[in-house]
Order: sequence, then structure tokens, then C-alpha cells
Amino acid sequence: MTDKLKNIICAVSMTVLLTGCSDFLSILPMNEVVLENYWTEKGDVTSVVNSCYETLESGDCLTRMGVWGELRSDNLRLGASVPNEINEILKENLLPSNPMCSWAKFYEAINRCNTVCYYAPKVQEIDPNYTMEEMKANVAEVSAIRALCYFYLIRTFRDVPYTTQPSIDDAQNYVLPATPFNQVLDSLIFDLEKVKGDAVRRYYTDDSPNAYYNSSRITRWAIYALLADLYLWKGDWDNCIKYCDLVIDFKKQQYKEMLEREGNINNIALFGDIPMILEKPIGSTVCGNSYNEIFGEGNSFESIFELYFRTNQSQQNSWVNTYYGNSNNTTGRLSAPDFLCKDAAQGTNTVFKRTDGRVYAATELDNSSYAITKYVRRSVSFTTQNVTREADLHLSSTRRSGGDANWIFYRLSDMLLIKAEAEIQRGEQGYERAFMLINTVNKRANDVTTTTRSDTLKMADYVSSKASMEELLMSERQREFMFEGKRWFDLVRMARRDGNNNRLISLATRKYIENVNAIKIKLSDPNIIYFPYAKNELKVNPMLVQNPAFGNDEDNELTK
Repeated sequence: MTDKLKNIICAVSMTVLLTGCSDFLSILPMNEVVLENYWTEKGDVTSVVNSCYETLESGDCLTRMGVWGELRSDNLRLGASVPNEINEILKENLLPSNPMCSWAKFYEAINRCNTVCYYAPKVQEIDPNYTMEEMKANVAEVSAIRALCYFYLIRTFRDVPYTTQPSIDDAQNYVLPATPFNQVLDSLIFDLEKVKGDAVRRYYTDDSPNAYYNSSRITRWAIYALLADLYLWKGDWDNCIKYCDLVIDFKKQQYKEMLEREGNINNIALFGDIPMILEKPIGSTVCGNSYNEIFGEGNSFESIFELYFRTNQSQQNSWVNTYYGNSNNTTGRLSAPDFLCKDAAQGTNTVFKRTDGRVYAATELDNSSYAITKYVRRSVSFTTQNVTREADLHLSSTRRSGGDANWIFYRLSDMLLIKAEAEIQRGEQGYERAFMLINTVNKRANDVTTTTRSDTLKMADYVSSKASMEELLMSERQREFMFEGKRWFDLVRMARRDGNNNRLISLATRKYIENVNAIKIKLSDPNIIYFPYAKNELKVNPMLVQNPAFGNDEDNELTK
């Protein structure tokens, strides 16, 4: 095993055996004789577990994580040289023939996970070096990856074919009907509840050079974070809060251990009783530290689970490298809408306060458009004191030369804001707790500490009504997670809870200048917030019934 997680993202020995075809339902069963000869020792299991991560890191998966979770939201607009299939989605002209409707790579990852769950117990019986504890930990690990893949699928397509059986037998029938959203959601929760206690807590001590493994592989805390998110979508507020608290308490314990080990820590401090990476380290005069730690370097103290990339690896973060800004200081295929970033330093932006470092770290004016720099920049520094114009920021930055930006699924801010959302939904008694959690995230971003400026949010402005608290929560999630593949899913979750698309329409259409009314009318269909099944899937699986918002018109084709 090399220093840089090669075994996590490289599984060459099994790639040919486990690679799927063009769509899920045409993935051929694997040769049973070859497989039975392969699964004989611990290393065989390890290789396939590693290949599960490799599949998540593929360009097909990463691009869809970004497209499915972000593109249709109010965070993204047209950039430079955008492909037609992306442009059509931006125009809300989403058709079953669009390549972004393909889910094949996600089902490839699911099948690899299913295969590990099937064979790992058999290997444990014959390899004395493969302990029961290790086997259970591997099953928990791939169960979480499988659940994450299905979670992406149901949030994107709503109802999807669901199976936990691997395609290893020629006699098996993989033409499956779509399982309803809620049934898949319940199954994911059930599966993770069964295995959560078997997952590894930490792969290395926090002071080890290999400590980045602890957030680049599935741990028990990553499973807790995923469970909190699943319970949020289910509407089980108590369990959602329970799992958020488990992760938050773990981070508090980590911070306590760091203090005992290192003494004073100048770049992390308590906001209330929650440790957060400081925007401006103690003793420093410039901001940008939280970006540099979380997105520039990666695997930060706040990280719970993220995909790991380095320039010497075979995989690159192609989503960031292609669709966001690049090393040439130019706009990628996508950009940010003006309302999200314009005139923040002047104090007239309606989304960000002039002291909010997140807007300066994540975007940059490039001629007439706002380039996305989150994940793109390796480091950034600026000042937010006495700022009235862009020049006052004294902003400087360095950019990545390749696609080695990690991709974050869950970090501490997720737990704070997921818990806040659940507290709001529990009722008025939770509003104050929710506000404190939201304000913790906001205070860090605005460099509000015990020795600097006062809060930018005032509790009295929000706790008087549920509507105000929900608006605050959604606004803070947008500020904190913009361009991280979460915004469209946030809007979909809100619409599901509302029982209509009214608020989704109001927010999602803010980025449009042309055809706004036509897009609003189109988005009023309750089914259209999900993607259609790909045409190829409908051809190979007669048990799938197309989303009624898209019909079954075989003549629907993208303009060539």
C-alpha cells in the first residue's frame, strides 16, 4: 500500500471483471468460475472495496453528482463552451435522450458493493488472516457506498430499480420495476442501521501522516452523517438530530484530543461549544484560512467524508477541472449568476454580507461573468475589515494545476445545518437551538469571534415564525454549500415537504433572464423536479414507466 491512498482508488485487478455495460440492466453476469477462483483471500476483498471508491471518483459519477445536485438550481448558469446536453438542462429542456440521464456508473458501483457483501463472508471462512471484525467492517463500508449511490439516484429520479443482490448468476433476472422513493429510503436506513456498529471508527490516529484516510474512507462517523441526511429526507426529526449529535460530539472530542496533544491551536476555536476552523487564524491579519483548510488542502478537521484526489493518481476530479474555473484564471463551462455574487464588497448583495468570506473565496469576476473558484483555488487570502469595494479586499490566490481537488460529501457544517433543519421542523421549541446552529456557521464565515465584529444575524429577526426560520436555513445552506452539489436537492426536499413547487420555482428561476415565465410554468409540474429515465433504460427494461412529466415520446432528441 502506498502513502497516498492508491489502494483506495486503484483496483486494476478487478476492473475488467466488474465493469458495467452502457446501462444497469445490461450489465452482464460475471463468469462464476472465474469469480469463485478469485475470491479466496483478504486481498481479493480489499481490491474490490477499493474499486468501489474508484468508481465514485470516475468522471461519469462526479459529473452527474454535480449536474444532478446543482445544475438546475439557482447556483449555476452558462459558462464558456458549455456542451449541448448541459445547456439544454440549464434551459430546463431536459429530455430522456440527454446523456446526463444515464445512471449506469452508479449501478456499476452498486453492483461492486453488492458483490463484496456477497463474497466477503465466504472469504472470511477460508482465509485465516481475514478476521470476522475486518469482514464486517468491509461490509459496512461498501453498504454505505451503496446507500450513498442509491441516495443520489432517488433524489434525482425518485423511483429507481433497487437490489442488493450482485449480478453473478446467469439465471438471475435483472429486469426490475422501479421501487418507490420512500421504500428505497427505508431500505437504505434499515441496511445502515444494521451495519453501523461494524464500521471502523478511525483508520489512523489523528496525529498520523496517514490521518487523511479517516475522512477519505467510510468510517462510522460517515455512516452516522449519511443516516442523519436520510432521516432528514424521511422526516424523522428525532433520529436525524440523534445522528447529527453523534458526529458533532465526535468532533468535540477530536478537538479536545488535539488540545491535549498540541496545546494551543491557532486555527480552530470554539463557537459556543462547537469547534470550527477559523476564517482568520489567531495572530493573522488576513482571512481565507477556512477555505484553505477545507477546500484547498482537503481532509480538514471538519471533514467527515470526501473523495481523495492527487495529481499522481490515475483519477482526477473532472467535474471541478472542466466545469468550474481553471488554472488559467478563466471561467469553466459553468459560472455563477450575478445575483449570487455581484457587489458583495459594496454591501448591496442580497445573499452575502460584505464581511462574508465565502463569496470571495468561491467566485471571481472574469470579464462579464463570475467564474467559480471553489475547489479550483489551492489557497486564497483577503481582508474583510473596512471593505467598501473590491479593491479593499486585497485578494490574492493560487490555483490548482490539475484536477486534484477532493470532493466533499459531508463536513461539520452539514451536521450543524441538517440538525438545524430538523429542529425547525420539530416546531417552535426548536427555533432557538436551530438559530444558534445556523449562526455558528454564519459567524465563522463572517470572522465573528469573541474579539472581533458582532453577529450579522439577529435571533429576534427570525424566531417569530417557521417561515422565517426556514428561509434563514435555506439561505445559509446556499451560502455555505454553493457549488458543492447540494442546492437542487435542497430545493427538491423543500418541495416534497411543501407538497408543491412554489418555493422551488421562486428560488430556482432567480438566475434566468430570458423565458422566465415559460420556465416557471414548466417547473409547476410536480413530477418535473426529477430527471426522466434514459431512453436506453426504457428500451432494455420494459418494467420501467417513464416519469409522466416527460412522456414516452421516442422522437425526443437533443438538437444536434
